[in-house]
Formats: sequence, C-alpha cells, structure tokens
Amino acid sequence: MTESEFLDLADSTLSRIETCFDNLNDQDVVDVECKRNGNVLEIEFIANGSKIIVNSQAPLQEMWMAARSGGFHYKRVGDEWRNTRDNSEFFAALSEIATQQGGAPVRLG
Repeated sequence: MTESEFLDLADSTLSRIETCFDNLNDQDVVDVECKRNGNVLEIEFIANGSKIIVNSQAPLQEMWMAARSGGFHYKRVGDEWRNTRDNSEFFAALSEIATQQGGAPVRLG
C-alpha cells in the first residue's frame, strides 16, 4: 500500500470510529465525546473521564489504540485492521474496550 493509500484509509477509519461513537451518544447508549486533531482521535467517556486514543502511524502503516487496558498496534490484513500481537480485529477490540470503559454495551462494526 502506498503512503497516500494508507493515509486515505487511516482517515476514513478515524472518521468511521468518530461517526459510530457520535451515533451511540445520540442514541443515549453511552455518554461520550470525540475530539479529533489530524490523525489523532480522542474518545472520552463522560461518566468516568476515561479515554481511548486512536491514531495512525504512517511510517509503520499502523493504527494505534491506547486505553486503560494497554496500548495496541494494528496492521492492515486484507480488509481488516489486525492486532500485531494476537491478530484480533480492531473494531471488535475497540467495542470490547469501550464497553469496559464506558459501562454500557458498545458494538462497533
């Protein structure tokens, strides 16, 4: 994948995450606020102030996620972002982490 293709894909991934959380907030599933600054998306859970940070790393062509449970790196495999350590899928992992931190069932896809 070229750098330009990665940057487009990373941008669309961050936008997709932000849209998903905005929709969950609008549906009163979870009280969350998203702030995006370039390639960094900060997801804050209002009830407890915890955050999940998702950002792209263009030199490595990875998406990174930082949460209470740790830091995770994802590479593109086919049509999915896969964890470089355990091969878990990005959106499934983000759903699980957001459920833990937000206190309500979160399903992103």
